[in-house]
Amino acid sequence: MCVNSCYVGTCADLLKGSDVKVCAVVGFPLGACTTATKVFETEEACKDGAREIDMVLNVGVFKDGHYDYIRDDIRAVVEAASQYDAIVKVILETCLLTSEEIEEACKLSVDAGAHFVKTSTGFGSGGAKTEDVALMKKTVAAAGLEVKASGGIRDYDTVMAMIEAGADRIGASASVAVMEAAKEK
Repeated sequence: MCVNSCYVGTCADLLKGSDVKVCAVVGFPLGACTTATKVFETEEACKDGAREIDMVLNVGVFKDGHYDYIRDDIRAVVEAASQYDAIVKVILETCLLTSEEIEEACKLSVDAGAHFVKTSTGFGSGGAKTEDVALMKKTVAAAGLEVKASGGIRDYDTVMAMIEAGADRIGASASVAVMEAAKEK
């Protein structure tokens, strides 16, 4: 269950004893806050019960070519989350990136120790595309990172296309409808 950090404690309490993990978004939805802010948000969310963190890549700084900053930003969140055995997914917002930029952002995520790369916040101008998922998987697979496809995934056929492209996880607000369609297939 992925929620804004203010809801982590409530969700962790409600889900106590279940296999469902709580995930908090950090730097959401623009990624344009400072590293210290992202680290603080990560630590607070983890203290409240988050076991996964979805951090948003600072796309503006990335597009300006400040790759060391981006790597350090991701690494700082990974280090903060690791104190709580929480995993980190880096949301790239692929609709704003070229193929070359997607590949570079994936490499920076690998270098920084992230666990996943993710396509979208769902707030951008576009969501997951199979070609982006395939590129992300190709770029991170050897390093053991996984890929989460999210944004604009609303039906069973799209879910299956994302999985075939290499998605290890799917993020969809239409999950119930997707699972109902899966039962019919």
